[in-house]
Amino acid sequence: MQEKVTSFSIKNWADDDRPREKLVQKGRSILSDAELIAILIGSGNKKESAVELSKRILASVNHNLNELGKLSVNQLMQFKGIGEAKAVSIAAALEVGRRRRGGDAEKISKISGSKDAFELLYPLIGELQHEEFWIVYLNNSNKVIHKSQLSKGGITGTLVDVRLVLKQALELGAVGIILAHNHPSGTVKPSLADKEITEKLKKASEALDIKILDHLILTQHDYLSFADQGIL
Repeated sequence: MQEKVTSFSIKNWADDDRPREKLVQKGRSILSDAELIAILIGSGNKKESAVELSKRILASVNHNLNELGKLSVNQLMQFKGIGEAKAVSIAAALEVGRRRRGGDAEKISKISGSKDAFELLYPLIGELQHEEFWIVYLNNSNKVIHKSQLSKGGITGTLVDVRLVLKQALELGAVGIILAHNHPSGTVKPSLADKEITEKLKKASEALDIKILDHLILTQHDYLSFADQGIL
């Protein structure tokens, strides 16, 4: 007797188990990450439902959506059942999420502490695979006047142009500066070069009555504040 083939189509599921119907009936917040991705891809493969395939994709990045967002279309297509159209849908949805967070960060106009600075800078450098050094310029009310990239690549003293930083601060009328760079390695521990750069800028800015308020090291999941740690 021939074995009956089980259908993995979402159409054959009970309404309560269908991600799309669940979202409409119960709200999007109730869905798991796998269910949300299943809605994006629509179907699985011959052996897995869309949700099961989504769970496997998430497991490959330790269920971390930030890591998933870094996968290229070609990398996503390595999963059986994920063609170019599905891979593009996943990549586009995660990019929309990243830009949404960036839009929220733009609303931060005043820095009241390291958390505000982190939220402002994370969309810019938090997920990069290379190091970038950024400067945030503030007025006397700690409102953000301007932010700009100072250097790209490995952080060394030779890449930090103190004169350029202070020249721009004077042109902007800034009285406070926040330094920030990212560590793609995932460690927030400051290096000797990080500390030397901070001290170099601090000493130079004091002569112009400009204060280095903080230096943040950002990773994908965490940050370290020199000011909070008392090492500024």
